[in-house]
Amino acid sequence: MAVKHFLFIRHGKTRGNIQRRYIGNIEEPLCGEGIQELKLLASKNILPPVSTLFCGPALRCRQTAEILFPNTNYTLCPLKEIDFGIFKNKNAQELTGCEAYEKWLETNCMGDIPGGESVSDFKRHCCETFAIIASSGGDGTTALVIHGGNIMAILEKYCVPKQDFYAYHIPDGGFLLCRYENGSLQIVKTSL
Repeated sequence: MAVKHFLFIRHGKTRGNIQRRYIGNIEEPLCGEGIQELKLLASKNILPPVSTLFCGPALRCRQTAEILFPNTNYTLCPLKEIDFGIFKNKNAQELTGCEAYEKWLETNCMGDIPGGESVSDFKRHCCETFAIIASSGGDGTTALVIHGGNIMAILEKYCVPKQDFYAYHIPDGGFLLCRYENGSLQIVKTSL
């Protein structure tokens, strides 16, 4: 199998990110600060050229792709952020004292989300979608502009050496360049 490279980019910052809210699958645009940070990243010319660009369907992902790769057509892929159910659009402070939230925290945020999505189903969907993208042809670097949760789920399964889900957390507008060979990813460059 040929060696491929994947550039995983988390969408830029939104108002909900600044307020540390569980945004999940809520449609939210980039905020002014997020746009400026992405423009600065683009101006530094540190992202490798990409031959193929995939983008999550959320507005914040599409806006990020258009700022970072203004002359590149992208293909929408079904990588959505998790549905945070009853925690949606709230932050930890607002959820203090909520019994369901406290129980979810006890699972290290890996349990099913009340009124929302199963974390295990979310992770499985992310990895199945990546497997389809990875098996497609194409030379050069493939970029995926998606959500932090998508990136963490994919890297938890495919990255070597193996690490915990949360070890792959990257900031808004952050990126990881990975080498993909024999079904495994290895990080070769990061924005951290």
